[in-house]
Amino acid sequence: MSHMAPGSHVTPAQLAERALNRRAIEALIWGLPAVNFDLMLQAMIELGGASNQVVFWSRPVTWKNQTLTPNPDTIYVTPFFDTSEVGPVVLEVPPAEGGVLVGSIDDCWQTAIEDVGPGGADNGQGGKYLILPPGYDKEIPTGYIARASSTFKSFALLRSNYKSTSDEDTAAAVGYGKRVRVYPLSDASNPPETTFIDAYDKPFDATIPYDARFFESLDRVVQSEPWLERDKAMIDPLASIGIVKGKPFAPDASTRRILDAAAGEAHAWLTRRWETSNHPYYDDGHWFLPITDELRDGLTSNFAKPDSYPIDDRAVLYSIAFFSAKHLGASQFYLMANQDAEGDALDGAHTYRPRVPPNPPVEQYWSATEYDGETHALVRETRWSSRSSTSDGLAKNDDGSVDIFFGPAAADGKECNWIPTKPGGAFEVLFRFYGPERSVIDKTWKLPDIEEVR
Repeated sequence: MSHMAPGSHVTPAQLAERALNRRAIEALIWGLPAVNFDLMLQAMIELGGASNQVVFWSRPVTWKNQTLTPNPDTIYVTPFFDTSEVGPVVLEVPPAEGGVLVGSIDDCWQTAIEDVGPGGADNGQGGKYLILPPGYDKEIPTGYIARASSTFKSFALLRSNYKSTSDEDTAAAVGYGKRVRVYPLSDASNPPETTFIDAYDKPFDATIPYDARFFESLDRVVQSEPWLERDKAMIDPLASIGIVKGKPFAPDASTRRILDAAAGEAHAWLTRRWETSNHPYYDDGHWFLPITDELRDGLTSNFAKPDSYPIDDRAVLYSIAFFSAKHLGASQFYLMANQDAEGDALDGAHTYRPRVPPNPPVEQYWSATEYDGETHALVRETRWSSRSSTSDGLAKNDDGSVDIFFGPAAADGKECNWIPTKPGGAFEVLFRFYGPERSVIDKTWKLPDIEEVR
C-alpha cells in the first residue's frame, strides 16, 4: 500500500507561492525599523536634500508631517548621515545656553548610538560627535565624542524646545537648532557650510506602505548597508523574495501580487499585537509604555545579549514610531493610551478629558498629542494635534491641574485646551515628559486615565 507524502496534494506552484508569502511576512517584520528610516530619508530627498545635510521644520510640524507619532510641540532638527564615501562624519551640537537640544543619534536600524544635549554624552556642554563607519579602525583625533555606527547611513533626531509658542520664542528655538553643524571629518580644518532643508508645511510622508513598495525600500537598505552578523540568517529568505545584494529587485506581476498580500497580512498581525500586547504602566490604569523592557535593553545596547533579539517587539514599535534613545528617561519619557478609563477604544466621534494633575514632574515641558489609530501619524487635515504646557492660553484649574479635551467640537470657553478629533476613526494619545523628574519613573506622580465626557 502506498502512502501519500505530507503536502503531496499541494502543487509545486502552490508550495512556491506559500513559501514566498511566509518569507515576505518575516522579511517585513524583520526589516521594519530600517524601512521606517529609509522612508524618512526618501522624504528628505524628495525635498531636494541629501545625506550629510539637515532637514528641519521652521515652525512646529503640521499634519503634513506624516512621520510616525511626531511631536507638534517642538522644533525638529534632523541630520541624516552617510559615511560610506566620506568616512567619519562630525555632528556639532551647541551648548545648552540660550536653548536646549534633546535627542539621539541612531543607526539606520534605529538602534541608539548616543544621546545628545543635557541627557547625552556632552551633558549640555555641547560637543563634536564623531560618527564612525562600520569597522573603522583608524586613530581617533582628540576633541571628539566618537561613536561607532553599525551602518553607513544613520540620523539624529534633535528637538529644539521653545519656552512658548510665541513667534519670538519659536524663532529663537529655530535659530538655536540651526547652530548644529554636519561635515566630514576630512573637512574639519575648514568645514563647509551645513545645508538645511526646511520641510515646514510641505508633504513629508514616511508612513509605512503595507504592500510591495515596502520591499523596494527594504532592497535599498540591503544594497547600501553591510550585513550585520546577527542578521545573516535573513540572507537566504530575502533572496527567495528577490532581494539580493548586488542585484536589481525586479518582481514580476505575480510576485508583486503575493508581496502585496503578504504585507497586508503582516500589517494585520502587527496591528493585532499592538492592540493586545501592551502592559499598563500603572496597576489600575490604561496608560502604557510603547516599548517592552527586553526591546529597550536591546536598542540601548546594540542587542548585546547573546540570547535576546526581540524583532517582533521591534517591528511593533517601529510600526507606530521612529527613533530610540540611548538612555530612556534621562531626557524624555513617554506614556501612550488608546483606551479610555472604561477600557473602550478612543473614538473620534466622542469627547474625552485627560486631567494633568498639579505640579507635573518635568524640567522642560509636557505635551499630549493625538494620532490616527490606523496610520499612527498626525490626523490629516486637522487644525492642530496637540496641547502642551507651552501652549498659548492654556487654562488651569484652581488647584493647578489642567484639563485637556479631545473631541469633534470644543466646549464653550475650552478651545485653548481642546484638540480636535475626526468622527469615523479611532485615535491614540501620546503623553510626553521632557526633562522627566524621578516621580514619573517611580510612579509617585500618576497620570489619570482618559475619561469620556458624556
